[in-house]
Amino acid sequence: MIKRDVFEYALVRVVPRVERGECFNAGVIVYCRAKSYVAARTHLDEAKLRALDPAADVAGVRAALHAVEGLCSGGERAGQAAGDDPGRRFRWLIAPRSTVVQPGPVHTGLTADPEAEVGRLLDLLVR
Repeated sequence: MIKRDVFEYALVRVVPRVERGECFNAGVIVYCRAKSYVAARTHLDEAKLRALDPAADVAGVRAALHAVEGLCSGGERAGQAAGDDPGRRFRWLIAPRSTVVQPGPVHTGLTADPEAEVGRLLDLLVR
C-alpha cells in the first residue's frame, strides 16, 4: 500500500484591477508538512491579463509570480525568509492581501508525491 500524506494547496490569482474584483488563476502553492515540502509553480496568461486590464504591468505581475516561486524555493531568492521552515513560508504566502497577485483559499488533499501534485494542479486549475 502506498503511503499518502496530507497536503495543502492554494491557488495564486491575478487581480489586475483590485477595485473590480475580477481575477484568474496564475499559479499554485503546495505544502506538505510530513515531507517538509513547499513549492509553487506559475503560468501567466498574458492574453487574459490584457483582456481584464489593457494597461496592466505584465512585467510587474510576472516578477511578483516569480517572487512567489522564489520564496518557496528557500534559496537566496527567498531573501530573509530563506531560513524559515516550509510551513512558515507557506503560511506567509497564503495570508490575505489586496494586491494584484493574491492567494486563494486553502484546500487539502492526500498525496504520495507532493512534487507531482504541483504539476498536476497547475495543469488542472491554471493552464
